[in-house]
Amino acid sequence: MPDDGRDTERRPSPEALLENAERETRGRLKIFLGAAPGVGKTYEMLMSGRAAIAEGIDVVIGVVETHGRKETEALVKGFEVLPKTRINYKDHQLEEMDIDAILARRPALVLVDELAHTNAPGSRHPKRYLDVQEILRHDIDVYSTLNIQHVESLNDVVAQITHVRVRETVPDSIIDEADDVEIIDLTPADLIKRLHEGKVYVPDTAKRAIENYFSPGNLTALRELALRRTAQRVDDQLLSHMQANAISGPWAAGDRVVVCIDDHQGGTSLVRYARRLADRLRAPWTALYVETPGSTRLSEDDKDRIASTLRLASQLGGDAITTPGRDPAEEIARYARENNVTHIVTGKPTKPRWREFFEGSVSHDLIRHAGNISVHVISGNEQNGEPARQKAPEIPEGHFQLRAYLLSTAYVAGALAVGLLISRVLDVRNIALVFLMAVLASAVTVGLWPALFASVLSAVVLNFFFLDPLYTLVISDPESVIALGFFFGVAVIASNLTARVQRQAAAARQRARTTEDLYLFSKKLAGTGTLDDVLWATAFQIASMLKLRVVLLLPEKGSIEVKAGYPPDDTLDDADIAAARWAWENNRAAGRGADTLPGAKRLYLPLRTGRMAVGVIGLDSDKKGPLLTPEQQRLLDALADQAAVGIERTQLAADVDKAKLAAEADRLRSALLTSISHDLKTPLAAIMGAAGTLKEFAPALAAAERSDLLSTVIDESERLNRFIANLLDMTRIESGAMEPNFAYHYVGDIVGSALNRAKKIIGTHKTEVSIPDDLPMLRIDPVLFEQVLFNLLDNAAKYAPDGSALRIQAWSDDGSVTLQVMDEGPGIPVEDLERVFDSFYRVSKGDQVKAGTGLGLSISRGFIEAMGGTIAAGQRTDRSGAVFTIRMPASRSVPGMDTRP
Repeated sequence: MPDDGRDTERRPSPEALLENAERETRGRLKIFLGAAPGVGKTYEMLMSGRAAIAEGIDVVIGVVETHGRKETEALVKGFEVLPKTRINYKDHQLEEMDIDAILARRPALVLVDELAHTNAPGSRHPKRYLDVQEILRHDIDVYSTLNIQHVESLNDVVAQITHVRVRETVPDSIIDEADDVEIIDLTPADLIKRLHEGKVYVPDTAKRAIENYFSPGNLTALRELALRRTAQRVDDQLLSHMQANAISGPWAAGDRVVVCIDDHQGGTSLVRYARRLADRLRAPWTALYVETPGSTRLSEDDKDRIASTLRLASQLGGDAITTPGRDPAEEIARYARENNVTHIVTGKPTKPRWREFFEGSVSHDLIRHAGNISVHVISGNEQNGEPARQKAPEIPEGHFQLRAYLLSTAYVAGALAVGLLISRVLDVRNIALVFLMAVLASAVTVGLWPALFASVLSAVVLNFFFLDPLYTLVISDPESVIALGFFFGVAVIASNLTARVQRQAAAARQRARTTEDLYLFSKKLAGTGTLDDVLWATAFQIASMLKLRVVLLLPEKGSIEVKAGYPPDDTLDDADIAAARWAWENNRAAGRGADTLPGAKRLYLPLRTGRMAVGVIGLDSDKKGPLLTPEQQRLLDALADQAAVGIERTQLAADVDKAKLAAEADRLRSALLTSISHDLKTPLAAIMGAAGTLKEFAPALAAAERSDLLSTVIDESERLNRFIANLLDMTRIESGAMEPNFAYHYVGDIVGSALNRAKKIIGTHKTEVSIPDDLPMLRIDPVLFEQVLFNLLDNAAKYAPDGSALRIQAWSDDGSVTLQVMDEGPGIPVEDLERVFDSFYRVSKGDQVKAGTGLGLSISRGFIEAMGGTIAAGQRTDRSGAVFTIRMPASRSVPGMDTRP
């Protein structure tokens, strides 16, 4: 049964039903919206809360800011006020709404003031509206307040009006998702009076506010913004209600205008008339083009005309929409009913009456389908400008048209041959089916008009060769006349239906290919990790799908630079550079075919995401006229949106990496300054003190005292030297200048040298060494390896108590040598086992820890890895203490050397 659209009218919108279902699974949100502070939002919210308590509803206050207003403070009394949570921030105690307390209390309704408030750092959510969304998800109703200047989409408008940039904003989706929005309106005169009376701010603050932000002009503009935003939200709510309940409409609570676009002349005048009509009605308007299966057969001029008309609609402030459909009148009427359109603008019929009889008229059909919607039929002639050009008759392309008709003739000839072969065994009515197959084959392969030609030719051939009298066009039997007439009728209908299905199938295949290409492109973008890959993939995809030359430009050093192109081309002349820069700076199209700088070689379009513009795309081709048809424009929009998101993703990833590097650099800089201030200052102070004492009081000091002072100078000088050496070693490692001087050595010898060097440091500890004599030789740098062992011994001596044992043991297994340094200290926390190898990182152990820089273990890892080994930290299993394990690759055969020293 054909779909005439009536069933669709009675069917609720799935999107609207889904939206209603989502609302039923959460609490209800009511927003008290005001134009400015002081209009009474909090007062009205508290009054509504009291009314809810009177109805027996469990109401609590999550947070309410009274700002010292006596009327508001009086209203708070009688409510259950949940305590706030305290957050420590920079040695200050800040109070924020306690979400966990609200969820544990589970009231039916909670009052939350100042929806746009920014929470203190360390809170669960950065913004209060996110707190509200979490409360709603737990099926708790919320009343909240909001000023119109805090709505994200109006931020720039408010800044232009008031010259004050509001930093705290909420997304527009919060208002759209609210179940109720109540506008709290107060005239500018009444609000200024309240300011003078001190009911909004203290007198000094109120005086400054009146002189700046709260001027009558500002308040009037903000009041209009609040009323218009609320009206827009109510209008969307009405449309959603109609779609969810399958109400056919229109409900003329607010006007909407749709102008119908096609390939005929005069489309621009229709668009301008619709704009004037929408301005008179103060209504939104849309330019709608229905893409039928026959649209694929339009000429390039017709496609360009449609694209130009839709672009004009966008430039004049309307929405340009292209939708697929079979019958334009039915599709336009369906769109109008689903979107509560009250006025449809269409052009008057231009077809001759005889063509309207066979093909129908969109205007007449639209009037019959429109129902209660007003239909404006206008002439569509260009006025106050260039007169409409008469559409030139299309000249068929002789080669291809002739081929189509010749192919249809061949199909009929084939059917004749088959018919003559089987005419001796089949009835003439069955032979007619053979010719019907020829007609269907023509419709499938070459289109409608050749199929109609095949229908006529088949009827003539069937009459001439198979109806008595044979070989004449005369029919003697009346029954044969009827049979031939029905055959011709069936052939015409079948050819029409087959050709229509073929066109629809071709359009579906094209859409499927486009969808597949878009999917593959999005998949390719998801797998790219660098900006260059994203840019080259984008340029190639757009160039291959739209058959255009493409360049991509991104901002760099205050200008816009070419980053990719396909075919590769990074040369732009002055006109193109100016057009690209203008498109980037103004976030609008420029260049070829645009209103701005049309002399450029390419058309430049901004690449935009929901947050901002990320770049510019330049398009060029050798064909004259507009670059993009409507379907190409839609495809470009889809590709450009995906590319913009991909570019933004890589840029955000790069920004995150830069932020991490900056944070790490700040941490290292702070740690370095801390280390220098301590590890340079402390030994220098000891050296200066000992040297000064020797200089001033040397004759009066005993020999033992002079010796102690000299020992202090030497020890602190060695400590200072180790600190500087560590800094130099760390610099060599990070710069990649570490070049080990490899040679084969026995690890026991190097352990002995390290113990001897660290004798002073580990003097208060017992040392235990267990190293077999038959260990394989190691290909290492002995100086670097000794420094590693020295650093490990130094680290162990710092954290192990005096008198405890330091153990060094080694063994060989699986082609490697393992060496461990163990102490009997408190050990290393599990979460710090890897971090101890970071530069300047030190595990907090209290005040008894000896001085250190936090570089020793980091240097040890750098040296060991440079020699091809690994080092790891762990906990002792036999008792408390830390263990550091070094694994080095061993060599069993060393030319010219024994395996033992």
